[in-house]
Amino acid sequence: MTVTSQGRGWSATVENASAVIVLSGDWIARKGGVEPEAASHVLATGARTLSFNADRLGRWDSALIAFLSSLRDGGMVFDEAGLPVTARQMLALASGSSASPVPPQARSIPERVGYWALSIRDEAGEVAALVGTACLRGGAVLRGHSSMRGRDLLEHLSNAGIAALPIVTVVNILVGGILAFVGAVQLRRFGADVYVASMVGVAVVREMAALMTAIIMAGRTGGAYAATLATMQGNEEIDALRAFGIPMFDVLILPRIVALTAMMPILYLYGCLVGILGGFVVAVLTLDVSPLSYVAEIRAAVSGGQFILGLSKSVVFGLLIALVGCRVGLRAGRGAVAVGQAATAAVVAGIVGIIVLDAVFAICARALGV
Repeated sequence: MTVTSQGRGWSATVENASAVIVLSGDWIARKGGVEPEAASHVLATGARTLSFNADRLGRWDSALIAFLSSLRDGGMVFDEAGLPVTARQMLALASGSSASPVPPQARSIPERVGYWALSIRDEAGEVAALVGTACLRGGAVLRGHSSMRGRDLLEHLSNAGIAALPIVTVVNILVGGILAFVGAVQLRRFGADVYVASMVGVAVVREMAALMTAIIMAGRTGGAYAATLATMQGNEEIDALRAFGIPMFDVLILPRIVALTAMMPILYLYGCLVGILGGFVVAVLTLDVSPLSYVAEIRAAVSGGQFILGLSKSVVFGLLIALVGCRVGLRAGRGAVAVGQAATAAVVAGIVGIIVLDAVFAICARALGV
């Protein structure tokens, strides 16, 4: 039995519960609108399977997608093979269907390992592209050919510098005091309390000031970078910048990288000062070490090479935190939950990366005899 039904711009031929819908003419929303009863007309013919013929289809826009969506929502088996490729893609976006046809839990262990390896490869490529772009655009900044606004740079310098001083002060001064207390417990056995100053100076300048400041900035600034960019991603602000032809990297990423990389050495030197000061207070007030002896031991124990090592660490740590925060923020999803996930991932990845790099620095310094 063959049944024929038609509407504005379409006709359906139904045979044995299978319908072939022929699309013709232009489907422009502002001209013809959308026919709301199309699905009910086709269902009335008894069709349960739909296929399409778009050979005579002209220009189309969202009117066609709305028509096809109404048919698909009617509960019939939907064969999209006869539709234009772009129409099929827009239908997939409208339905929110996953790009992966196989759910992760249905994959075998080798498939999961393979997908994991491919994701690691893709992420490594994206990170390499981000680092390369940062180097190229950083060179453009030095030549004065960047689109980065000075106002944005000053704002990020303030947020990554002056605004971070209170927490950097509290943490480093307490770390210096704790080192002095711990050192005194062991050194007092040998009557060498005065060498607490040497231990505090070397530990703070060589390791603790750079390490603790970097961890603070990873939690404070790196997480903020990721959350801000993830929010902009969810609000489609980044897409709007690209649509208007505004260089997104120069406007959003480069000021953050330059600001944090520039401020970390300054925060490191400040952390050294307050860390040594914390050890000084503990040594003078509780260990009966004279102020002059403490200063003399510090000057004798801390060398310029150790300052250079600490400064090098701070620069690399700052660059790492900024890159991780920006990368995690840019790859975040578009939901509200994605913002929190991005901030958490940026903090965790930043801290782990800092510890790994610190270990690499320690190995290199040992090999070089620093």
